[in-house]
Amino acid sequence: MKSKLVAPLSLAAAVASLFFFQVDMVSSQVAAPMPVAQDPGVRGGVPGAGGPIPGLTGTESAFFTRSRDTFQEVDGVAQGLGPRMNLDQCSGCHTQPAVGGTSPFVNPQVAFAHKDGGTDFVPSFIKANGPVREARFVRNPDGTADGGVHDLFTITGRTGANGCTLAQPDFATQLANNNVIFRIPTPVFGAGLIEQIPDSAILANMSSNGSQKSALGIKGKANFDVPGRTITGISNNNGNDGTIARFGWKAQNKSLLLFSGEAYNVEQGITNELFQTERDGTPSCQFATVPNSITDTTAPAALDAISDIEKFGFFMRFLAPPTPSPDTPGGAASIANGNSLFSSIGCALCHTPTLTTGNSAVAALRNQPANLFSDVLVHDMGDGLADGVSQGQAGPREFRSAPLWGLGQRIFFLHDGRTSDLLQAIQAHSSTGSEANGVIGNFNRLPESKKQDLLNFLRSL
Repeated sequence: MKSKLVAPLSLAAAVASLFFFQVDMVSSQVAAPMPVAQDPGVRGGVPGAGGPIPGLTGTESAFFTRSRDTFQEVDGVAQGLGPRMNLDQCSGCHTQPAVGGTSPFVNPQVAFAHKDGGTDFVPSFIKANGPVREARFVRNPDGTADGGVHDLFTITGRTGANGCTLAQPDFATQLANNNVIFRIPTPVFGAGLIEQIPDSAILANMSSNGSQKSALGIKGKANFDVPGRTITGISNNNGNDGTIARFGWKAQNKSLLLFSGEAYNVEQGITNELFQTERDGTPSCQFATVPNSITDTTAPAALDAISDIEKFGFFMRFLAPPTPSPDTPGGAASIANGNSLFSSIGCALCHTPTLTTGNSAVAALRNQPANLFSDVLVHDMGDGLADGVSQGQAGPREFRSAPLWGLGQRIFFLHDGRTSDLLQAIQAHSSTGSEANGVIGNFNRLPESKKQDLLNFLRSL
């Protein structure tokens, strides 16, 4: 009896084994889950920026070199620093991946709080591994609009500031009242090319691809209402002469000289020929002649005569745009596919790949392609990115399409540096009322592999 039972059991076991073998064969043929797309991270290697634009004359190259040196100078109280400021050198904010860039990996503002005997506290929103930030208050105590920069630090206790006692803003209370917004430094690579793009080219691009923009909800207002022309986006126009402003997060600055003068005064507290008023007029805190930075008409050489803000302007004007990587990250094929997707899903309708400069007096800037990936217009980005601040004709929810060249080596994203994850930055473009909602919807419908191609392309820039 025992021997007769063995065979059926063995047969059953064999059948069962065959069944599970077949199941394993079928399951092994099922494709593994597609990896989820993710930010490749900051592109390594040699910085693809920081040098002069090709084609400069010998004199122009000398202006670039001297101006870059001034851009990297550290200023103290004797040079006019303060009384209120965010940092003590331009390149402290603009150093990643090279001079002229944006926030570095280590935030210099943390150490600066106590530099040269300083007695300042470090605000809670300033982190050692976070972005360099400026703080703005949305409202004044009486409820009226503020929007201005409230500097983080003072010269109290620092070398050369004997007798000056200033209190820092009460950031804790303002944060509790939801009254603080942040801005991080914008890269200035290729700024001379952006400065030389004619208004006519910006407006022509604004009027192009009307049906595509309309279908995706890319709309807005403009100050130039020509019948029959499709208007998308808004140009932030200079109040004096109507020309299109193009620098800053809300395209609030018209020229590199104005951009330089304002930043020198607001970020370092240094007065100059364009911004001659101290950030704080406390008499016991004035230690340098006002304005601090001026043209020296007695200097025999032009490079010695021009003021610091003029040098900053020359440095940015002659600073080359970033050089993209042809194959990093992900390989050339992935980058090429991502480039194609960038256009096909609608990203390029606001982040215009190329605009062309006009007839510049500088030959190296004349009739040149500016591969900036921006239309230099401001768009309604919805509630999610709104900061409650208006600048010029850019409202609380409107921001300039940030130029994307050099994005591959940036660490922090969006106007306030809220994320270091490129994918999160893309998703943040979508919120109630945002003109980017249609494009982000297209992105979200892509297979993960194609999303990855697009991310690789952006990190190659």
